[in-house]
Amino acid sequence: MVAAAVSAAGIVAVSCAAGYQSMAPTAQWYGRTFTGLKPGTKQIALTYDDGPNDPHTLRLLEVLAKHNVKATFFLLGRFTKQRPDIARELTRAGHVVGNHTFSHPNLIFASALQTKLQLLDCQQALSNAVGEHSPLFRPPFGGRRPTTLRTVRALGLEPVMWNVTGGDWKGKPAEYVERRVRQRIRGGDVILLHDGGHAAFGADRSQTVIATDRLIAWYKSEGYEFVTVPEMMQKQAIRHSAVSIS
Repeated sequence: MVAAAVSAAGIVAVSCAAGYQSMAPTAQWYGRTFTGLKPGTKQIALTYDDGPNDPHTLRLLEVLAKHNVKATFFLLGRFTKQRPDIARELTRAGHVVGNHTFSHPNLIFASALQTKLQLLDCQQALSNAVGEHSPLFRPPFGGRRPTTLRTVRALGLEPVMWNVTGGDWKGKPAEYVERRVRQRIRGGDVILLHDGGHAAFGADRSQTVIATDRLIAWYKSEGYEFVTVPEMMQKQAIRHSAVSIS
């Protein structure tokens, strides 16, 4: 009886850990993903999911331009297909766009073929809208399994997660989003925010726009630099190279 109970408890613990690893943004059990730099680095990467979205992606562009900041946008294929003009505005302004699947399924429950089709359909939509773009990919909800990441890399894509989130998908006011981000910033962070909503085009992200404006102003005054994810990844690569040489 005792042995059976211990065995059952062990199975439950392993199952819980496996579930956590499939969704936690910084977990690495199932394969390496980029989540930022070591704490203390005076760089921040702003990232936005679920766009393009009218009008809030365009309003974000205005805020980012005001502060001369470049960000990384993980776009949904179906919305990119609907509004390729907004996607083009992003790249014209010097922002990075990446793949967020075509229709935002939780890939934990998707087969390798379903995952591949989601990625390829989004890639096609992005290519049709903006031409050449980054090989970055972010899984919807952060959900991934080993098969997910193998499929992603087989297509030449690089998975990117985050280590700070503003919780803006909940429809909270800008003050909540700003406070939540500031409580978690340690430097070298990839911040997850949203310029759209995966359920439907036209989601209200006005509070994200306001919070973005305030966060940039605050952290610039504190000496932080805002960079794109590829720029942050390049800095990590340079550091790894320097360590290897030494």
